[in-house]
Amino acid sequence: MHPDPAQSQPASTSGTLQAAGARKALAGFLISGLLFAFAGAILPAWEHHLTSEYLTITGYFLSAIAGVFLSALLSPRLVRRLGSGGTLAAGCGLAAAALLGLAAATPPAPSFWRMAGLAILCLGADILHTAIFHAITPIYRHDPAATVNLAGILFGAGCLIVAVLIAGTFYIYTVPSILILLAVIPAMFAIHFGRSRFEKRPIPSYLSLKQLLGEIRSPGSVLLSMLVFFQFGNEWSIAGWLPLYLIQRLGMSPASALWMLALYFVSLTLGRVIVQSLLPRFSHSRLMWASMVSAMFGCTILISTSSRVGAGVAVVTVGLGFAAIYPLLVERIGYRFPNYHPGFYNDSVSLALMAGLLAPALLGAIAWKWGLKYTMLIPLLGSIAVFVIVGLIWVEARLSAGAERARSKPSPE
Repeated sequence: MHPDPAQSQPASTSGTLQAAGARKALAGFLISGLLFAFAGAILPAWEHHLTSEYLTITGYFLSAIAGVFLSALLSPRLVRRLGSGGTLAAGCGLAAAALLGLAAATPPAPSFWRMAGLAILCLGADILHTAIFHAITPIYRHDPAATVNLAGILFGAGCLIVAVLIAGTFYIYTVPSILILLAVIPAMFAIHFGRSRFEKRPIPSYLSLKQLLGEIRSPGSVLLSMLVFFQFGNEWSIAGWLPLYLIQRLGMSPASALWMLALYFVSLTLGRVIVQSLLPRFSHSRLMWASMVSAMFGCTILISTSSRVGAGVAVVTVGLGFAAIYPLLVERIGYRFPNYHPGFYNDSVSLALMAGLLAPALLGAIAWKWGLKYTMLIPLLGSIAVFVIVGLIWVEARLSAGAERARSKPSPE
């Protein structure tokens, strides 16, 4: 019996619409990267390189964490009520409004208003995350690895955009003008998402924090979670404090330090592109070990160097070293949770982002207590921790495989 063309057409149209909507939503990671990299890039523009108010910077990052946490409570409800397109537009619109509010709260306005603005900014950014992960389900199910890797590359490109925009306009425009210019980008995406059509699909039951923690009770899952925590903390420690470190320790100008931050994001993003081409040809374990050694070596150079050339070499080495760890980590998570909806990655990424923002918040307290020179020591120690955790994961996998083989052997009669 042949299908009725009149009945098959809507399904085809629906599939095309789902794929088109998913591709549009994937572009939202560009805005996500721009928003989450904003705090580290804007600090010189807020004149924190001229002061030692490091606890205020800690307050900025803690406020950002509060925004992500609030989003974890609100975002699933928004997706159910507004759908993918409405929630994407809401997240971008809220972020644009936060940037405009921050434009009015630049120094000498009290820092409290900037903390509130950063909380709203990250609230909008993580709402955007939730809608993206819901909308990209069709292409994720078709090719999970390519989808997640492309998302990481777009996120890195967004981080690069904010660093380049602030560095390129630092001596040209006032700080409010720079922030208004930045606000235009998510505002345009809000309009685009609001006008786009997204196929309505069943809303998944997102994991609660209790359920998510319940999923990571096994030793292997605990180690993976620790690896996520330390690796994101390492990456965002550099992203949050590199400009201030280079200005106050090496005497760089704010614009030059921001260009170094852009170089870090270029190395991180291009490194991930290069790693994707190397994965089919090289042992993943060797790539992981080589990446961790590179990251530790780069952090050591960054701590000990006194020249701009040395700082540039260190930044590139660290960026390339961190680049391979994320895709290999995603691969490991995919093995551990093979059947999950992409919403699981949304929950995981939200926790990882909170961990990543917690690291630069702690660095503010460390800089206040012991001095700025110790801030870059933390990514080095974090890289060593990642090195140890990967070794433990390797041992745990070997032990689990041995136990599984022992259970599968037929018992002697």
